Amino acid sequence: MRPIRALIIYFILVLFGGALLAPWLWHLAQLASHLATNHFEPFSTLTAKLANAPFHRFLDRSFLLLALVGIWPLMRSLGATSWREVGLPSPYSQGKKLWAGLALGLLSMAFVVGIEIGAGARFFNHDATAQQVLHAFFSALVSAAAVGLIEEILFRGALFGGLRKVLHWPFALALSSFIFAFVHFLGRADISSPVEWNSGLILLPQLFDLRALFPGFLSLTLVGVLLALAYQRTGNLYFSIGMHIAWVFVLRIFAMLTTESSATVSGFWGSGKMIDGWLTFLVLVVTLIIFQFLPLQKRPPYTISK
Repeated sequence: MRPIRALIIYFILVLFGGALLAPWLWHLAQLASHLATNHFEPFSTLTAKLANAPFHRFLDRSFLLLALVGIWPLMRSLGATSWREVGLPSPYSQGKKLWAGLALGLLSMAFVVGIEIGAGARFFNHDATAQQVLHAFFSALVSAAAVGLIEEILFRGALFGGLRKVLHWPFALALSSFIFAFVHFLGRADISSPVEWNSGLILLPQLFDLRALFPGFLSLTLVGVLLALAYQRTGNLYFSIGMHIAWVFVLRIFAMLTTESSATVSGFWGSGKMIDGWLTFLVLVVTLIIFQFLPLQKRPPYTISK
């Protein structure tokens, strides 16, 4: 049961360690802004923008920072001694899997965008300049590439890969998908009082927004199932990475360049997040069905470690 113990310790350290680290990062941003204003004026605008960011952004970054720092120790504790063992063999000859994942991800989310735009649930922001569109495109692309790679290594390579060493892979897939959805289910609560050393801990219980349980949590769980199935069937993470990058890219572009129509019912269409609407959930269900018929390499079930 060593993999499960290692995973529990990892997530506890990320969650509570991030909550304790966030106030320090916030105070560091205030100090940097003060120093830049008085001694390094060319950087004052940038540091002021950082210092004025809401506290929950520092909490998010703290979680991400500790998650990144802990990935390699986590993989070592799970018995992985190389990138191949967490689903990242040499990219040579893996291009087809990566592009296939990108194509499926883009087509599925583009279908959601097309329906929402066509039905008048959302509309493109025609006031956006060419520079804003270009900035949104490259910002979404960079963000999607980083998120897709990091999260697939963590949630599929380390988490799912570690769990299936001690559990039958369908159970490992279900549990890892649930954890994936739970982590992404965290809300954007903030504090109104001055930031103290325990502000992150105080904010933790407020991050769980039960009002968005359906269909948001179901959709995120289904996303985790699709990505883990792709890893299981292809034998590595390249298809999963491609699909994840495509999804995040479309979601970011959708949020930045479209506006919700006031005449629509958001429960079905969802908000700018897209993932919180029943339409996206239904499209993900169809995507899962289509995925089962794709001619991907079959992966034999993993044996359970003794």
